[in-house]
Amino acid sequence: MTALLLRGIVLALPLWAYAAPAAADFRLCNNTGSRVGIAIGYKDGDGWTTEGWWNLAARSCDTLLKGALVARFYYIYALDYDRGGEWSGKAFMCTRDKEFTIRGIEDCLARGFDRAGFFEVDTGEQRAWTVQLTESTEQTPRQGAMPQYAPINPGAPAAGQPATPFTAPGSSRPPAR
Repeated sequence: MTALLLRGIVLALPLWAYAAPAAADFRLCNNTGSRVGIAIGYKDGDGWTTEGWWNLAARSCDTLLKGALVARFYYIYALDYDRGGEWSGKAFMCTRDKEFTIRGIEDCLARGFDRAGFFEVDTGEQRAWTVQLTESTEQTPRQGAMPQYAPINPGAPAAGQPATPFTAPGSSRPPAR
């Protein structure tokens, strides 16, 4: 029997793309028919932080970070609670099974945390941003498949293109491992 693999298509939209004015926030919309769990990673003035879990019902949105964005790059890891599968990437950061706020992305396992691969969201230094999670299925599962990116903003990679490679530690991007 051929297994189905849930893969996500991620649409990132600056909030100014919507007709109604919106607050300066980082939002995530779950456009799937499943409940999903969301974790976010970012670098602020104090270093790297990961936070989770936001539990989003099917076809709903939530604000993950309130106020003007403090970084250009944010990182998302999401789990499909109903069908299995995940939206993930190559930026490894710390998580845990229960609600968390974790400072630092190094030595996750040694510090008693889990380690997950987050995908990069380039906000282009906008003050507000919304990420859209969508779903698709395919007949042949692929190990380590990256989510497809379809940002709708000038200069963004086309759908299916990987994010820009990470730079060295100490930059505004986490190291790929």
